[in-house]
Parts: sequence; C-alpha cells; structure tokens
Amino acid sequence: MKRLLLVFVGVVHLVLLDAVAKELAAGCLKASAPFPVIPGFFDLAYVENRGCAWGMFQGQVWPLAAFAVLALAFLVWKRKSVFGEGRVAAVAEVLLYAGIVGNLVDRVFRGYVIDFLDFHWKSAYHFPCFNLADTFITVAAGFLILCSFGKRTS
Repeated sequence: MKRLLLVFVGVVHLVLLDAVAKELAAGCLKASAPFPVIPGFFDLAYVENRGCAWGMFQGQVWPLAAFAVLALAFLVWKRKSVFGEGRVAAVAEVLLYAGIVGNLVDRVFRGYVIDFLDFHWKSAYHFPCFNLADTFITVAAGFLILCSFGKRTS
C-alpha cells in the first residue's frame, strides 16, 4: 500500500511538471521562432502534435486517447508482473504512468499534444520535437529494460 501511495504522489507531481512546462511553451514559444538554447543542437520550439510518436497517426485524437487509457488500465492491472519490485522498477512505474497521463490530458483537453524540446545537428539532422511526458516514457522504458536483466527465470 505504501508503494501505491508513493507512486500516486510521484505521478501527480510529474504530470503537474509536464503540464506547467507545456503551458510555458504555449505561452512563451507559440508566437515566436524557435529559441536556441545550444545553437546548432538544441532549441525550444512550439509544436502542436496531432498524432503520436514522430507524428504518426495524425488527427487520430480519440483512438490515441482510447489506446492510452487501455494501456494505462492494463499496466495498473498487471503492475506487479510488469514492474516487479525494487526502487528502479518503482521509478519506472511512476515515469511511465506520468508520461501516459501527461500526454493523455493534452489529447483530451486540447485535441493535440504540445511538444517543445527540439534536438538537431545544425540543419542536416533533425530529431522530432518532444516533451517531458515523452521523456518520462522513454526513461521508464530504459529502466524496465535494465530491470529485465536482473530477472531470473526457471
């Protein structure tokens, strides 16, 4: 029960952090050109993503929202077998839930997800813009892969 409470508190804090960052991006970056943080490598930019990862499934707001709800429900239902025990697993659980909820909130209330972290190599290579919720999901996936190396099967 203690872990569930800690997970809930962690998720709420990270979802709020994601929401504040997106609001700041919308307020400060929407009407301007990208803001170079590290010229030729990293900018802050405002992007309305009406799809999902790398802009796939454009305009499919409700199917993507439904998928997020189903994925979240499945993860909560199977949480012990998906995440297991340990601190790294608990952090992965918090990050994954927060990432899913953060982008779900945008999809449901805005109809799109705000992305604002823009990495590139000069003008030659450009990684798709993303946000904190996407970062939470990616780091959670990395932690889950790391945890899987510690699992022993018979």
